[in-house]
Amino acid sequence: MPDVQALVNDFLNKLKKRKIEGSQATAKQTAELLRSVISQQRVPYTNQAGALIDSVRAIGEQLIAANPIELAVGNIVRRVLHIIREEDLSLTTAAVTELNLSTISDDDDDDGGGNQDDHPVLSAAAVAAAARSSLRPPSLQMLLEGAPEFVAVPRSSSSGGDSEGKSKSMDRNSRTRKLKHDVIEAVNELIQDITTCHELIAEQAVEHIHQNEVILTLGSSKTVLEFLCAAKEKKRSFRVFVAEGAPRYQGHLLAKELAARGLQTTVITDSAVFAMISRVNMVIVGSHAVMANGGVIAPVGMNMVALAAQKHAVPFVVLAGSHKLCPLYPHNPEVLLNELRSPSELLDFGEFSDCLDFGSGDGSPLLHVVNPTFDYVPPKVVSLFITDTGGHNPSYMYRLIADYYSADDLVVQRRHSAVN
Repeated sequence: MPDVQALVNDFLNKLKKRKIEGSQATAKQTAELLRSVISQQRVPYTNQAGALIDSVRAIGEQLIAANPIELAVGNIVRRVLHIIREEDLSLTTAAVTELNLSTISDDDDDDGGGNQDDHPVLSAAAVAAAARSSLRPPSLQMLLEGAPEFVAVPRSSSSGGDSEGKSKSMDRNSRTRKLKHDVIEAVNELIQDITTCHELIAEQAVEHIHQNEVILTLGSSKTVLEFLCAAKEKKRSFRVFVAEGAPRYQGHLLAKELAARGLQTTVITDSAVFAMISRVNMVIVGSHAVMANGGVIAPVGMNMVALAAQKHAVPFVVLAGSHKLCPLYPHNPEVLLNELRSPSELLDFGEFSDCLDFGSGDGSPLLHVVNPTFDYVPPKVVSLFITDTGGHNPSYMYRLIADYYSADDLVVQRRHSAVN
């Protein structure tokens, strides 16, 4: 099995050099890396979930710092941390319930069911208290083996002491293996969800695209491509306007693939969106990330399309897999909303070399080139989100996102300033 640190370093190098294209590929590879980290992580007998969380958090901090603009990395790190907490909580509840049943059984054997006051049954509050304490010192094993205050443990005979100690040791080892096994299985399900998100979103296309409609989109998105093609396969006849998405012109690639699959496609310039929007029935676009407030980080030019759609009362629909749902808000300091790409995508340095020379007296160039990558689309201009779990209003997104993350994991990176 390959060394984990070598895998981490290789993935960090890819993130720093932007060698991974697309949020889906980034999210999938992040989940696969964390699965390898968990599988090879040595787990102590006590505070097992805490050890896994610390390991994943340490790796996740490096991954997020390598490419802060790719929010899918942080999303998957937080999802895996949430999985560890959920699986540990499940095992805690099962263990306490088993202890409860064992106590009841002992009471029946000793007293014939007549006197249960000596060995009280665990209440729901006791189970909840044990669950809340599972990730905090003392650990679950210490709670179960050290007779918690709310659990009355029946006294055992001295003759069974050795066998009871061996049984505890075996149970402790089995719980260690069980936690890692359940976490890895849940991460496998997460990877499967990331892989199939396009298909799950595309299945909903027939509910939103109707006969003889005109759809507008911008740039290139695999999710949008599969969504539109799924509607075409259901014998829906419609036309697609594709804004080219300058300066990278990803819309040209999408238009070519749509035409190859038999869809009526028209390529328009980005500046023609306002002129064409009155003919459009619906705008369907992809996204880079969806924030907790329902705002969208999308390819540059998307906010212009959203404003045009709002001006003409055209529904603005955003497609996003669950791995793109980010629990942070745009104003959070951990969020990097944009980055600047190379000016060479806009200008030929050979033709503009005179303007780019440092000809002014203060030593600054005469011509500046700004080439942002993303736009921020506020939630008020979004009509509907379609995810792999269904359609949702922007005001509901924070509740949907809360199901995927734990509040303790929202800030993965350590606050070095606080330490100093």
